[in-house]
Amino acid sequence: MPAAQPLLEREAGLATVAAEAARACSGSGRLVLLKGATGTGRSALLEAAARQAAAQGMQVLRVRCSTEPLAPLTAVCQLLSDRMELAYPVLDAADAGSTDPAAHRERSARLWRALLTWTEEAPLFMAIDDVHLADSTSRGWLVEAARLVERLPVLLVATERSQYDVGPPAPGLDHALAPGLVRTHTLAPLRASASARLVRSAVGSAVPDAWVDDVVRAGAGSPLFLRALLDDLHGQDPRATGLPDSCAALYAGAFPAAVSWWLECAGPGSADVARALAVVNGPDGGHAYKDGGLLAAMTDSDPSRVRGWLTAMTHLGLLRTDAEGRPRYAHPLLRDAVLSGWPGDLRGASHGRAAEVMLRDGASTEAVAGQLLSASAPVGAWAADVLLDAASRAVGDGRTADAVAFLRRALGEALPPARRATVLTQLGSLECAAFPGAGIPRLTEATRVSDAPLDRARSAIALGTALAGRGEVRAALTALAAAEENLAAEPGPAAAVRSVSMVLSDQDQTLRREMYGRLRAEAGGASESAGPVGRALATQYESTAGLISARTALARVQDLLREPVDPLAECVVVAAAAVVALWADELDEAERLVRRGLAEQRASLLHPVHSTLLHIQAEIFAARGDYPGLLAEWDARRAGGAGAPGRTGHTGVLAVVALTETGRLEEAVELAGRCDPTDASDSSGRPVLLFARGRLRAACEDPAGALEDFLECGRRQSARDVVSPIVTPWRTAAAECLLALGRTDEAVALAREELDFAEVWDTPRRLGRCLRVLGTATGGRYGLELTDRAVRLLRDTPAETDLIHALTAQGRLLASGGERARARDVLREASDRAGRIGAFRLRALAEDALRECGARRRATPPGGQAALTGSERRIAELAAAGRTNAEIGELLHLARRTVETHLTNAYRKLGIRRRTELHRTLDRLPAESGTGAGVAAVR
Repeated sequence: MPAAQPLLEREAGLATVAAEAARACSGSGRLVLLKGATGTGRSALLEAAARQAAAQGMQVLRVRCSTEPLAPLTAVCQLLSDRMELAYPVLDAADAGSTDPAAHRERSARLWRALLTWTEEAPLFMAIDDVHLADSTSRGWLVEAARLVERLPVLLVATERSQYDVGPPAPGLDHALAPGLVRTHTLAPLRASASARLVRSAVGSAVPDAWVDDVVRAGAGSPLFLRALLDDLHGQDPRATGLPDSCAALYAGAFPAAVSWWLECAGPGSADVARALAVVNGPDGGHAYKDGGLLAAMTDSDPSRVRGWLTAMTHLGLLRTDAEGRPRYAHPLLRDAVLSGWPGDLRGASHGRAAEVMLRDGASTEAVAGQLLSASAPVGAWAADVLLDAASRAVGDGRTADAVAFLRRALGEALPPARRATVLTQLGSLECAAFPGAGIPRLTEATRVSDAPLDRARSAIALGTALAGRGEVRAALTALAAAEENLAAEPGPAAAVRSVSMVLSDQDQTLRREMYGRLRAEAGGASESAGPVGRALATQYESTAGLISARTALARVQDLLREPVDPLAECVVVAAAAVVALWADELDEAERLVRRGLAEQRASLLHPVHSTLLHIQAEIFAARGDYPGLLAEWDARRAGGAGAPGRTGHTGVLAVVALTETGRLEEAVELAGRCDPTDASDSSGRPVLLFARGRLRAACEDPAGALEDFLECGRRQSARDVVSPIVTPWRTAAAECLLALGRTDEAVALAREELDFAEVWDTPRRLGRCLRVLGTATGGRYGLELTDRAVRLLRDTPAETDLIHALTAQGRLLASGGERARARDVLREASDRAGRIGAFRLRALAEDALRECGARRRATPPGGQAALTGSERRIAELAAAGRTNAEIGELLHLARRTVETHLTNAYRKLGIRRRTELHRTLDRLPAESGTGAGVAAVR
């Protein structure tokens, strides 16, 4: 090592050599052995000691041994070469390589005489670096010399690698010497404080402590590694860039070169174990290999030696024990350096071997599959089973990215055609769900290689759904028609494909009219010809067209649910029934049907009904006024990739409404801007987005802009024969804007028109809304009668927000009629109800009306227990009954994050911190939880 580099924590070693040098100068020599692991600075210490000896007046001879094949006594000859050439004839090449014992003795004697000539001039310091690499005869000569220098002014100082390796160790130089003839000093790894001083001496004192700690950890207490890493980091600004995890970011590569040299010095056995550890020691965790059994099996090594190596490397600082007791590399950069010099094919084979051993030892499916992701394909028939099982588990846990990775890797195995088609269908479905259109090539291939009718039907359905999701509805229907023709001999799968064609036709205005016209004709004639799916969709159409009542529609779909339907098509009937139940305000029944439909769906297979069911689930939250639940569901969907621009979907549109009603207008505006209004201009989603944006504009006091959105919503729905207010009550919403703009006559006309359609559907919620708006527009005693009737109707529905609106309207009309006391009671109820469900905008409207009635602000209600929403209460009760979050999510078909959000809200409202407190707290609550919003109210 260059003299300019600081020598840290080696003072004891220098002192030991200095003391022995002084002893040698007085005529009593000895052998000093400097031992240490590779990279601990043995050579640097030897060089410093030699300079120190020279300063004391000693003659210094140096030799660095090497691993190259050498003739006998080569190392000693190199050490004493100068004096031998002057005093004695040099042995010729034939003598040097001779194996004759007499020649060997003669050469040893000449070397000893050469040493003696050095001592005649001054005490002698003989520095032998890496003596473990010397030829055996030189090592033997040095051992003999150590026995003879006790009465000579000669100090032998040798460095020797002393590190626990997987391979059995060779005897050390001091193996055959009495303890009095040799003095040994072992170099320990640098302590963290010394390593930090070394780092700061190289880069300055102004660098962040975190960066220094990171470098120290990667250096693992080795001066060799630290200096090499600092060389690679020279010129970088630590404040701008952190320490990389990959050696590819290091220039000029001194650090990986140092690690490679360390591996080479350790021998093939230790190098194999070190690389095997790096293979199973990935950033995603790994198998429980703390006993060394896995590494031993991967490398065919002695398990006891592997365990010893792990212990030794942990002591040296190259490994650290994680929370589960497993040894891991001290820094990701160190692990990457261990692998950097290894060819990719060998690394891939090692991953495959690790997976095989882990599977045999009972490791988890995910851990084995994680190794297979990096293994060279193909591995074997068992690998595909593991990967597909891991993909299925990942889908169940909502880890789509993991499932996609496992399925992609499974395609690298030798799969029979039928299984390959299944994998392609699942993979294409998952890719399309995450990125629309991304998996279409795989789905197209799946339709070509599918053999079994059911597989062909599933592939075609997934392909059609993916194409429609990309806006290519006609291409989707063409692909489905071709599949249906190919399945003509299989009635069940063909009917399933046809049912999906019917569902997807709804996304194209022209095709929708053609399809529903045909279905109504079939349903009106021989009902059997339409089939259950056709009759269910025809009922759905007639409901939106204002042709039948809620009672009639419910009776029809309930009858259809009792009819036998092909399993692949049954989900369409279930979804249609759930939609009708939602529109009819049978929210519990709609929720039950959604759970049933989702339970029958495979998340890894695309089907248009899956998104329909999720839409209904979100609509149920909105219908109940459970805005926190709806926003929690939206957060979960967004975490799964649904929040990208243009991909907010139906739940995102409803989230705009929820944000609006909870007073988070800035967030609502931002989200509405990400809902692209130009997407799918003829689909049913566009009017819903316009309606949501209209509500947002109305809340932002822009009645003219809101009116424009509501009227455009109405035009688009009417063009699709959707005239009933069960989808969006755009007429009454527009009427409220007209009232704000002073256009009362137009408002009354729109409200009456919607009332006519609401009377056909005949449910309290639709009628109550129309009566409330018409009463507000009419005013006076007649208007009060209408709002009174609206309140009576809405009290029997689960539509909490509509009731709050009606109470507020009733209170205002009472106040304008001089009944201020009664008005305050009604408005106070509206405010309390709005507070309970978190509808802060509605609460503000009710409180404004209260203040206009002369009410005084009241303090926060005592007690502090805020009411739970319906969703929060259901989830809290399941948690109190001992269900885990995963089980609750599976039971209610909610994302785990949604469950966690609901429970967090419930804990806060109930004033508890632990799950164990739920049962006792819930028992104290009334059947309908809470009565206060925990905020300032007006009375």
